[in-house]
Amino acid sequence: MRKKISRQKFKAIYKYKKCNNYLLMSDFSMLIIAWYEQNGRDLPWRNINDSYKIWVSEVILQQTRVDQGRDYYLRFISRFPTVGALADAEEEEVLKHWQGLGYYSRARNLHYASKQVMTDFKGVFPTDYDDVMKLKGIGAYTAAAIVSFAHNRPYAVVDGNVYRVLSRYFAIDAPIDSAKGKKMFFELAQELLDKKQAGIYNQAIMDFGALQCVPSNPDCNGCVLKDSCLSFGNDEVRKYPVKSKKTKVSNRYFNYLYIVNGEFTYLQKRTKNDIWKNLYEFPLIESSRLYETEDLSRLALFSETVGVDVLKISAPVKHVLSHQCIFTKFYTVAISDESVLFKDFIKIPILDLDKYPVSRLMEMYLEKTTR
Repeated sequence: MRKKISRQKFKAIYKYKKCNNYLLMSDFSMLIIAWYEQNGRDLPWRNINDSYKIWVSEVILQQTRVDQGRDYYLRFISRFPTVGALADAEEEEVLKHWQGLGYYSRARNLHYASKQVMTDFKGVFPTDYDDVMKLKGIGAYTAAAIVSFAHNRPYAVVDGNVYRVLSRYFAIDAPIDSAKGKKMFFELAQELLDKKQAGIYNQAIMDFGALQCVPSNPDCNGCVLKDSCLSFGNDEVRKYPVKSKKTKVSNRYFNYLYIVNGEFTYLQKRTKNDIWKNLYEFPLIESSRLYETEDLSRLALFSETVGVDVLKISAPVKHVLSHQCIFTKFYTVAISDESVLFKDFIKIPILDLDKYPVSRLMEMYLEKTTR
């Protein structure tokens, strides 16, 4: 069995000598780049030095698969081709173009940061790492990606793919979701970085994790690093990366009222610091369970409304987010008059529903019901 690397000594061992068939750091980088030149993905945000476009792509890909994110990126850049165009747009339009990607705080931060570029950097996207870090919503990973991809600056990127490659290759059992583990992986990634080819190397190791060293059933026998990979040599590939925490998922119950008043319906805007902030939705009642028909009759909203008719109740829908599971029913209710309680809603023509940015949950319902 190959000996595991010491957490305190990994830099010295791998930087200065071969040890137990491990690669020199320069050899590791060389193999990763050579693999990338043969197997790297052809993506629209590659081989460009436009910091703005690289930034948009990285923010989209934070919580989105590449195959899904590509089309969103192309549409977003088509509408907002420059940082100035994004800064000049209304937030609702930005959210509408983001619709379906989820994690809408990313879009709000993009919009806010674009205004920062216009005011703080005279409309020119910053090239310095520390300046990029000043922009809202940008952390160490995104800043490193932008400055290394666009300007070949020597900053290592550490995303989920990089965690997986490094933890397996070096058999590092430090949890990737702990402060100590994150610091350790960042230091190791920075040591491995080919500083003369920082942008190419960063993209190479990310693609290597996405295509070769995949989460489940990686093709280790066909891997260019198999002869020196500790977890492969010890038959422990499935063990890595290590996490210390389990994500706690909470259940929520949403009862949506799709109210039909002739050719009109009603929306409300989510304004609290919660999921889907600043998106629109049907009037919502959040409760400890999903409602039945008789529960609707007891609502003050309808007890003071003339001519209420429950037309349809959808089957329960389960919508899973990263930390929440939303159980939902949509209740289609026809009314012939409206009470004063409707004053807090936005009355719109039903045909205008697609003009408003909504959550993916709402979008899926509308796709089946009103189109």
